[in-house]
Amino acid sequence: MTHSAGPANLLRALVVDDESLARARMRTLLSDCLAPTVSVEAEASSAVQALEMLQTQHFDVALVDIKMPGADGLALVQSLQSLAHSPAVIFVTAHSEHAVQAFDLEAVDYLTKPVRLERLQLALKKAERFLQAQADAQSQAQEQEVLIIQERGRSERVPLYQVIYFKAELKYVTVRTAQRSYIIEGTLNELEEKYPGQYVRIHRNALIARRSLRALKKHYDAEDGEGWAVVLHGVDDLISVSRRQLPMVRELLAR
Repeated sequence: MTHSAGPANLLRALVVDDESLARARMRTLLSDCLAPTVSVEAEASSAVQALEMLQTQHFDVALVDIKMPGADGLALVQSLQSLAHSPAVIFVTAHSEHAVQAFDLEAVDYLTKPVRLERLQLALKKAERFLQAQADAQSQAQEQEVLIIQERGRSERVPLYQVIYFKAELKYVTVRTAQRSYIIEGTLNELEEKYPGQYVRIHRNALIARRSLRALKKHYDAEDGEGWAVVLHGVDDLISVSRRQLPMVRELLAR
């Protein structure tokens, strides 16, 4: 599973439990947690409902009950392995016998009900450390990735982390770094499939680096008319955002 940390000292949480009273108690406990603090973004009463949320929303941590009608919490977490971005998992259950299976699924902790605040706080600190380790590992891996660009009869290695955006131009793609632009053959679809964690499609002709996104700005484009463009760190270029992708860009900025 690939994990993605949220803002420093704040964890965005999903609470999964079929009992409404258990969800309410967990929400109350989480509101009392400090360092890290927690924002409960959503609740789910079943594994199916939770999976639907996890496929469309970003959470840093999921607090998951095990015994639920239908698919149980273990099955839910096993299915998360197919997601590009999944949360750190803390199991919260009245049953102690599933701990080995839980840790086999890379859970960061296993809590038994009734949960004490001090024990929950410790589990959240484990989740925070786990997310940071995952982010550091991903960053190191990205720094090692390179694009091989053929130019004037020679090959040039351009580190992927230096690429601020890709923009489609007829049959070619412009590769923009803070220093200069390159031209490569290929399609944005291929690049989007190859680098889903690092780059996001904001227009049919543009992929931008998630890490470079800074702001939205009103912008007039000759092709799209009045609309919005993104401000990117490292370049002065404004890249138009399609109306369809505008909510997604706003969500990325909100994070």
